[in-house]
Amino acid sequence: MFTLAEVASLSDIQPTYRILKPWWDVFMDYLAVVMLMVAIFAGTMQLTKDQVVCLPVLHSTVNSKVQPDTSGKADFTTVETTTGQEESSARTVSLGSAPTVTPDILLSRATSSQYQPTESGQELKKEQKDSSGRKTNLDFQQYVFINQMCYHLALPWYSKYFPYLVLIHTIILIVSSNFWFKYPKTCSKIEHFVSILGKCFESPWTTKALSETACEDSEENKQRLTGAQSLPKYVSTSSDEGSPSASTPMITKSGFKFSADKPMIEIPSVTILDKKDGEQAKALFEKVRKFRAHVEDSDLIYKLYVGQTVIKTVKFIFILCYTANFVNTISFEHICSPKVEHLIGYTRFECTHNMAYMLKKLLISYISLICVYGFICLYTLFWLFRIPLKEYSFEKVREESSFSDIPDVKNDFAFLLHMVDQYDQLYSKRFGVFLSEVSENKLRGISLNHEWTYEKLRQHVSRNAQDKQELHLFMLSGVPDAVFDLTDLDVLKLELIPEAKITAKISQMTNLQELHLYHCPAKVEQTAFSFLRDHLRCLHVKFTDVAEIPAWVYLLKTLRELYLIGNLNSENNKMIGLESLRELRHLKILHVKSNLTKIPPNITDVAPHLTKLVIHNDGTKLVVLNSLKKMTNVAELELQNCELERIPHAIFSLSNLQELDLKSNSIRTIEEIISFQHLKRLTCLKLWHNKIVSIPSSITHIKNLESLYLSNNKLETLPAAVFSLQKLRCLDVSYNSIAVIPVEIGLLQNLQHFHITGNKVDVLPKQLFKCVKLRTLSLGQNCITSIPDKVSQLLQLTYLELKGNCLDRLPAMLGQCQLLRKSGLIVEDHLFDTLPSEVKEVLNQDTSIPFANGI
Repeated sequence: MFTLAEVASLSDIQPTYRILKPWWDVFMDYLAVVMLMVAIFAGTMQLTKDQVVCLPVLHSTVNSKVQPDTSGKADFTTVETTTGQEESSARTVSLGSAPTVTPDILLSRATSSQYQPTESGQELKKEQKDSSGRKTNLDFQQYVFINQMCYHLALPWYSKYFPYLVLIHTIILIVSSNFWFKYPKTCSKIEHFVSILGKCFESPWTTKALSETACEDSEENKQRLTGAQSLPKYVSTSSDEGSPSASTPMITKSGFKFSADKPMIEIPSVTILDKKDGEQAKALFEKVRKFRAHVEDSDLIYKLYVGQTVIKTVKFIFILCYTANFVNTISFEHICSPKVEHLIGYTRFECTHNMAYMLKKLLISYISLICVYGFICLYTLFWLFRIPLKEYSFEKVREESSFSDIPDVKNDFAFLLHMVDQYDQLYSKRFGVFLSEVSENKLRGISLNHEWTYEKLRQHVSRNAQDKQELHLFMLSGVPDAVFDLTDLDVLKLELIPEAKITAKISQMTNLQELHLYHCPAKVEQTAFSFLRDHLRCLHVKFTDVAEIPAWVYLLKTLRELYLIGNLNSENNKMIGLESLRELRHLKILHVKSNLTKIPPNITDVAPHLTKLVIHNDGTKLVVLNSLKKMTNVAELELQNCELERIPHAIFSLSNLQELDLKSNSIRTIEEIISFQHLKRLTCLKLWHNKIVSIPSSITHIKNLESLYLSNNKLETLPAAVFSLQKLRCLDVSYNSIAVIPVEIGLLQNLQHFHITGNKVDVLPKQLFKCVKLRTLSLGQNCITSIPDKVSQLLQLTYLELKGNCLDRLPAMLGQCQLLRKSGLIVEDHLFDTLPSEVKEVLNQDTSIPFANGI
């Protein structure tokens, strides 16, 4: 027999699951334990003491006295005979002188009730005198036999199996009550929920967040008591995160807005959150977010709990219906009529059941317990269907705390929270803190400030190419407060910081003139915006969608350089217009890297004062360029990777254009170049990385041209017209198919930079070295076999590239190029070794000079 502890273990659950056990489940568990005790107690009593005692039913002595004696004298004798080793005995009854009566005749007479046994006069007198009872002439073995026989025949089945039925029913009820804790598909969710809930309840961040809420409430109450009718204008208690509107460009977070000229209301920090607690709290936010997404998709837990409650209710009704009918069947006395006359000699027995009284009391107790259990089941069903348990609102928590953004939940998540509320509502209140984005942002801010101290930020400050102090922050949860203490910072780069917040403390950074926002829709406070509007000069914004550009960007009146990198087209290739740029009155440089099909019309808002326009497309063909005509003051224009096939005519209207860059397009012919003669100020023309096959002679009309870039095209010859550009200082024809350098190159007396790398040149004309102002000469990757000694005439030469040719030696006259050093001589090592040692010493002088300067 199993013990009570073993059976009770069926209802045992993990202690942490108790928070999901409402009072009715707990009460039903205790009732189930009591029913288990009833079953085990009844079973124990039945196994140890349950028995039936039976006696044969004899005819009364009164009837035997009035019965006439046909034989005259009754002589009752008993004859016992035994045969061999048999243990059974046979009895014969002799009546006076009557013949011997066999047992069969005796039993038949007893059955038909026609034979009335009589006794001798002496026996009758002795019976009357003896008060101990009537003898039945049965031995002990016969009594044991008949007791066992009548136990199974006379007792109702319910009296014999009552303990086992109670045990089985109770086990079913226990299993039904706790099945949702054991079922694999719900057990994992419940275990995860309880684990997260416990950690949220004990997290120091929960205490801190709720404590700050209490402080805020007390501060508000204090203001009311002091008679403050309204908050000052510089304080906003809006709980919205805020977004830019037509009237205000600022995006502020919930809480207070700070003004630079007015005092700031500070809420005291009740607890100090260390780094370890902060990291644990951040992990909890992530766990809660994933758990919510996982559990809100289904309502399996709710359905299972409803199902097991319905099963228990049906079970209660079934038990009550059939058990009530058996209460009266449990009796102390029973009549037994076994068909064993041939063994015992009697047909009827009167039996007593010694456990009848106890079983009846236990049955009544069991019915009472079942009734209470059933009424609780009915109440549970009423609670389950009284309110929608698949929806849970944190409205009360939102009203009592500053976290007004706590979302409502549904399905199994909502049901679990309803169950927790039956245990203690404080659990769900603390759990709600980890559903709030405002709470998470506050935590991130605290953890961020713990990690990124002033000293650590100072270590990340570097000098950029412009010799400015620059700080680059990448993939942080926000902007550390200590950043605004770096008052000498010139450039601030914020990349992949989705919750970036620029506070009023930025007004301390008086040297800040350049700001980079890469996928960082930064929000600014009012005072911070005022500072940026008056001090910021250069802004870089990288985005995925044009809507990510902060609204306050379009209101920076003193901004001079704006760099926009991102998608400005929708899926149907229509323009998503930028906000109006009209307020950017001092904007001089606009750089747009996108996938435009036409120049945004809003760019014309800044056309009167724009001096440089750069459009870098990703290969999308730029079709409409008419807006360029309005940019009469543009001095530099870059249209790169725009799939242009010809030089756009709109460019010829830009009378102030000085530099034109049409890099990485599909231009094949430049016959329109003659129209550049109207652009008197054009000094730099970049047509590199195209498909140009020839240079028209009309290029001579661009008389003021100083730089011409034609590299990475398909040129085979250089026309003499190119060398008529007397002001030309830089000529780049690298990576073409040019085989001959015309002798007319000597006419370019102002030429300082000549690049012809990656062509098919095999001979260097002597006229090349008449360009005595050459500083850079790139001749690499050609077929040159020798370098003339006249290279010594290039006294200003600082860079000479000869690598990748067919040279077998270098001229010793290189030593006369006074400004040439080994670092500026790009050549194979074995060729450098062919130079005389004194020449190598001259060229190696630069190796020690920088070292000395460095020291």
